[in-house]
This record gives sequence, C-alpha cells and structure tokens, in this order.
Amino acid sequence: MGEMVPENYATVYPPHALLERVKDYGQEHAFSLYDELTREERRLLVEDIESLDLPKIDRIYRNSLCCEVPVEPPFEPVAESYVSTVERRTLEERMRWGKMGLDAISDGKLGVVLLAGGQGTRLGSTDPKGCFNIGLPSGKSLFQLQAERILCIQRLAAHSANEGSASTRPIHWYIMTSPFTDEPIRKFFEKHRYFGLEADQVTFFQQGTIPCLSKDGRLIMETPYRVAKSPDGNGGLYSALKSSRLLEDMAARGIKYLDCYGVDNALVRVADPNFLGYFMDKGVAAAAKVVRKAYPQERVGVFVQKGKGGPISVVEYSEFDSSESSEINQGTGRLRFCWSNVLSFSYFPLVFLDYFCYHLAEKKIPSINGGVHGYKLEQFIFDAFPYAPSLALFEVLREEEFAPVKNANGSNFDTPDSARLLLLRLHARWVVNAGGFLTHSVPLYSTGVEVSPLCSYAGENLEAICRGRTFHAPCEISF
Repeated sequence: MGEMVPENYATVYPPHALLERVKDYGQEHAFSLYDELTREERRLLVEDIESLDLPKIDRIYRNSLCCEVPVEPPFEPVAESYVSTVERRTLEERMRWGKMGLDAISDGKLGVVLLAGGQGTRLGSTDPKGCFNIGLPSGKSLFQLQAERILCIQRLAAHSANEGSASTRPIHWYIMTSPFTDEPIRKFFEKHRYFGLEADQVTFFQQGTIPCLSKDGRLIMETPYRVAKSPDGNGGLYSALKSSRLLEDMAARGIKYLDCYGVDNALVRVADPNFLGYFMDKGVAAAAKVVRKAYPQERVGVFVQKGKGGPISVVEYSEFDSSESSEINQGTGRLRFCWSNVLSFSYFPLVFLDYFCYHLAEKKIPSINGGVHGYKLEQFIFDAFPYAPSLALFEVLREEEFAPVKNANGSNFDTPDSARLLLLRLHARWVVNAGGFLTHSVPLYSTGVEVSPLCSYAGENLEAICRGRTFHAPCEISF
C-alpha cells in the first residue's frame, strides 16, 4: 500500500509548467495569494490563468504602446469627392437611393448588427445600455425603439415592393453582447416578447474579453483567484462574427449587406434605406454616416486622410492638439476637420476584415488592491476602414439622427435628458409638418411629442394621423 497523500497536496502549488509560463511573461504575481485560497478558489485561478494566451497578451500590450503614439501628421481633411453632403444631394438621388434600399431590404439582402456589449455604468444603471429608459412619454427602452424601427422598415419595404407585409422577408437582427450583458439582454428580450419581432429573426452572440493590465503590463487581479477582464471593444465584432460562424449564417440567409450601429443613440435610423441605396449606388466596400463637428473641442473621433490621397481613417479627439481641432477652412468658414464619427452606421459587404491593433484605454479598474489605474485593451470597429479597398462618407443632420446616451443626467453632454429632448423636438417638427397642432404647459423648446416608430420611421405617413388634430405635449402618438 503506497504512502497516503494529503487531500490538498496536489493543490498546494500550481502546475509547474503553468508557473514557468507566467514567469516567462512577468505575471507570477497572479499566484501571490495562492496559499490563502480554498481548494475551489485555487482550481478557479488555475483555470483562469490557463485560459489566457499570455504570448498574445504580451504582444498586444507592446504593439498597443506603439499604436497609442498619435499618428504622425500630416492629417488631411477627407476630400469632398468621398463625402455625400446634405446640401449637394438632389431629390432625385434621395428617391432613387431610398427605392434601391427598400427593394434590397424586401429581398432579405440586409442584416442589422447591433453593438450592445457595453454596460450602463456611466448612466448610473446596473442594466445594459439598451435596457435604459431615457424618460420618453411611452417609457420605451432604447432596445424597443430600435426594434420598432425595424418593424416599420419591414412594412415600408413590403409596401415599396407592392407585396403584402406577410410576403416581405424579415430583417435579421444580430445583437453582439458581452459576457457581462448577455444574460440580462436575453432575458429582457424574452420578457418583452422581442418587442413584436419574431424570436427567430434575432440572434445573440458574444464579443470576446481581454485581461486588464497595469501600466507596466501586469495582469490586474479582480479577486485573488480571478483576473480582471473587460470586453475587447466594438472592434471585437470582426473576430466575434468569425468565431460564431455568423458570416456563414448571413450568407445562408442571402444577406449581402450589413448595417452596424451602436446601441446608445436614441435617434439611430436602423436599416436606413437611403443610406443603403447610397452605398449600393457608390459600389464601395464600406461606408459610414457622419455629422458635422459641433465645436472644436467636441469629444468625438474625426475622419481624416493620412496624406493627400491616402487611406481614410478615424483619429480620436485625444490625438488632435487644440490648434488642429480649431483650424478653419478659409473657403467655407467651417472647421477644417469636420466629419465626426458617430460610430453607428457602417455598411460593408460580407467580407471578414482581418485585424489591426488594440488601443489602450486608461481606466480605474476594481482590483484586490481597490481601484487601480490601468489599461483596458480595446479594438475599434473603424480601425478596419483603412484596409477597405474603398470607403465613402454620408452626411446626416445631427438634429435628426444623433442623440447619444452616454452620461448620467447632470453631466454637461450626451445624457438621457438631452437625448429625450432631441427626439421630442424632432417628432414635434414631424407633427407640425404633417398638419398637426401642439399645445403645451411648459415652453415648447423644453418638451415635444413622441411619435411611435410603428407609425413613422422618419416623419413619413403622418398626415392621416395628425392633420387637423391638436396634441398636448409631452405625449406619445401611436396607432
């Protein structure tokens, strides 16, 4: 009979090969509290560390340090030939693009991808951002607004194709969650019966995570037995689509184009047929909507060209110095670098755009030592744009399509209150243009009416509902 081995003998030390590996990459501190852990906690720690690709993490960190150095000037403004501006568009073009887009949607050629991996922490919410209610008269969440816009576009596409609504092909909605938002988002959709959509036209998939690192590249431990991790940024979409085999799913459904957007825009025009038609007409590999920058210090990324005739990319506001941000085009009197990235609204064919680099986002990260300043590693969806064979920009009006919801009420910008007011004001203009009247108990500039997306996508078809009628703001107009 052999010598009896103590029950916890095998767990006194981590596997030797794993210890050697973490030492090779300067991460041995991950096991500094190993002796104090329970048997189960030791197992969890070993599994967590074994799941990490340490060579890749080390390579990403070192490459990202290089990427964080601002792109060397000269930045050049994007040439006018790449941009469809609102003032240059003709009515004939808008009608033609809209018809092209609706026909493609009716044929099932458009898929919609929603980036919904972010948590609502800056909003003071424990729920995912899309679950957030910005205080509209209807009480609808961002998810519900977007789902109902999809339903409306399906109806418009069916009508445009002179087919009954039952015969048009539904728009498939791919929703990218993260390990932190996946379960609550799924439950939210189930609770609300998918907001009128069919359950089988919605597919959830998860983006990846990546460890948070200290400023010297060491793993940050969230607990003594778990590494702190964060979602890998909206640019994680590309690898997530590939690993989830959703590109094959899209091809099998006959989808040829994708509309990709971020969850936190209360005015987002999901599956915009005019933009889709523009994209198809231009025959480019990728396109993005832009708004004119509101003021030099606005905290938005800006589309630029690297040198004359160079590739188009997005430069973050932090990479511009104040003199560049404030430069004026003497011919137009507008900002020289004026095309703001609104993160949503990119279309591209079903071609997997392979990889670029991570960005270091300095954050205060919860750890076993309290909140520590370190890095979250993120990919940005627009980092793929310089690799696209061709790219076009499509200007939209800020007051019609851009109402970001990023910060809690009381902040100076991009709050639920500011987004709600933008939506109510826009819809009030729709109602007046359709022949309706408004009364209000507070100044109209601080209120308005909400038009259900089930009634109108962009202000169309409201005459029968509104003409000659008076509405008391704030209220919701629905069927």
